Formats: sequence, C-alpha cells, structure tokens
Amino acid sequence: MQTALADFIRSSPAGREADAILRSCVHCGFCLPACPTYQLLGDELDSPRGRIYLMKQLLEGEAVTARTQLHLDRCLTCRACESACPSGVRYGQLLDIGRALVEERVPRTASARVQRYLLRRIVPYTRRVRAVLGIAGAVRPLLPRALRARVPAGAAAAAPLLSQRPPAWPTPRHARRVALLEGCVQPALAAGINPAAAQVLDRIGITCIRVAGGGCCGALSHHLSVHTESLAQMRRNVDALWPHLAAGAEAVVFAASACAAMVCDYGRLLKDDPTYAARAERVSALAQDISQLLAANAGITDGGRCCGSAGTYSVLQPELATRLLRAKVAVLEAGAPQLIATANVGCLAHLRTGTTLPVHHWIELLAARLSGG
Repeated sequence: MQTALADFIRSSPAGREADAILRSCVHCGFCLPACPTYQLLGDELDSPRGRIYLMKQLLEGEAVTARTQLHLDRCLTCRACESACPSGVRYGQLLDIGRALVEERVPRTASARVQRYLLRRIVPYTRRVRAVLGIAGAVRPLLPRALRARVPAGAAAAAPLLSQRPPAWPTPRHARRVALLEGCVQPALAAGINPAAAQVLDRIGITCIRVAGGGCCGALSHHLSVHTESLAQMRRNVDALWPHLAAGAEAVVFAASACAAMVCDYGRLLKDDPTYAARAERVSALAQDISQLLAANAGITDGGRCCGSAGTYSVLQPELATRLLRAKVAVLEAGAPQLIATANVGCLAHLRTGTTLPVHHWIELLAARLSGG
C-alpha cells in the first residue's frame, strides 16, 4: 500500500510504525472471512481492510468524523485477522494508533465519556468489581431486563458439575515454578479459575506462585486509548513479577487468555521506557496462556471464534455483541453439549447471558476431573 503520511505524524515513532504497517498491507482481503463484525454486518468499513483504509486517510491528514470513530469502535480487537493475513499486517498495533488519534479529534458525548470513565475506575480493581456485583446482585430483580441479563444470578450462574467453593491453592512442592498474575475481574467474577489452574499445574509437576502486588494487565485502559493509565498498570505488573522471574520462575502464566495476549505486548509497548524496557521484554517473552503451557507439557489444545465479549465491547457495543453472542451460542449448542468451556473470564460472563447451558473456564473442568469430581 502506498502512503503519504501528514506532517503531524510522519516523523513520530507512531507515524513510522503506522507507515510500516500500512505499507505491508496488499489489499488481498484474506482478513474479511476472519472478521466477526464483517461477517455480521457485511460492510467493508467494518472489516480490517476497510478500517485500515479509514486509518490511512486519518494518517494522511483527511478529515476525521464520528463515522470513522464508529467503525473503529466496532472492532472487537480479537486480532483474528492477523492470523489470517498472509502478509503479517500488524493490524492491532495500527488500530491502537488510529483509535488514539481519533479520540483526540472526535469528542464523545457526555454520557459516553462517563460510561468509559466508570469502566476504567471499576473494572480493573477486584474489590470494586466485587462490591458492584454484590450491589447489582441484591437489586437484580429491579433492574431493566437488558441490564439484568448481564448480572450473574448468584449460585444459579454456575453448574452443579462444579463445587461452588473455590478449590484450595496447592502447597508449593515442585522445583519447576511459574508465576501467575491473577488479574482483576477474574478473581471477583469466577474465583475458582486461578486455584484450578494452580491445581492442574501441580498435577503435572509445576508449582504455581501467586503474584502479590499485581492487578489489571492494562488492556482495558489501553483499548480505550488511555495509554498513560495502561502504561502505569504495565509497569506495576512488571515490578510485581520481576522478583519471581529473578528467582527462577520459568514462565508468567494467565488463566485469562485476553490478559496473556496483552502481557505478550509489554515489551513493545514499554520499549521506549529506559527503566522498564529490558524487564518488560523479558516478561513478554515468558508470558503464556495456561493452555500454551499445558500444550507443551500435556498435549492439551485450545481454539475458537470471538463470542462478542471482547473486554468492554459487550458494554460499549451491546447490539453487535448480542448478535455475535447468539451466533456463537448457536454453533456451540448445535452438538447438544452438556456444557460450554472457555478460556477467558469475559467470554465466560458473556456466554452465560446467552445460553441455559453451564459455562465454565476449561481449567476448572480439568481440575475437577483430576481431583475425581
């Protein structure tokens, strides 16, 4: 793709990165079948290729409108297009640049700003999430139907196949060690997932260390283009993880696949920070979803198409998220399964609103089987 970036961006690090990404795109269209929003809407501008054209226009100095913002907002950031692209276009990185520029140029409504602010102030903090869920659960019958469907219905949200009591964290006993960053929403929404991950790893000879002092991986603020906030969260996690890596932990493990994807990007996102660049690169090199670690040690695999959750997407784009959810559930239920398994807590919560089947993190199911449940 030929480019002629505008003066305001051309010579900046972001401009050079964007220019290289744009030039790698050959307009082939292999990304379109992989894109959930294009499959749903059939609009070229709601495909990776169409959004790349919009961002190219933005970077070349053309006018930016709310229409541009809408199409970029509609992207799930699932990055399935990157796997399908034969040219290796780093679409996710380009989208980060494009969204940040549009955020500067297109003002949002007051209600949209408040909504995004509340998401940033609540979701990345486990205690706040627990408090909100407790309040919402208490008043759930009084909520509007659309909102009520998004609030877990207490014990009814979990299946009888699994105990309601989170499993115990195993006692450290193995020479092989990994560090597990517990995250923010997951301990509040599905407290059994991380202990289940630790139990499964314990059964294959790996001690799983709980990392104190960590928190949100930074994905939520990053995808809302509040990069100063997300970088601060990344630095905090690097600080929390570093003593464990220095002590010999062989990997940084996540039981939330979205967090694993984010932390794998720490090295790139902190590359210009002289204090953190080297350590962030090391953290990224060792970051793995637990399925990757188990695949290397026990032959387990994982896969699937986006359900429409995508972090805050189900809140900010509820209509599209619901349509994607229905399509996903229809495929999942077609084989008449007993339950649905997922690798990410956001997907777990979202899928539970669209099916009567039990929905669990797959690591909980494996932990239950290994313990005789």
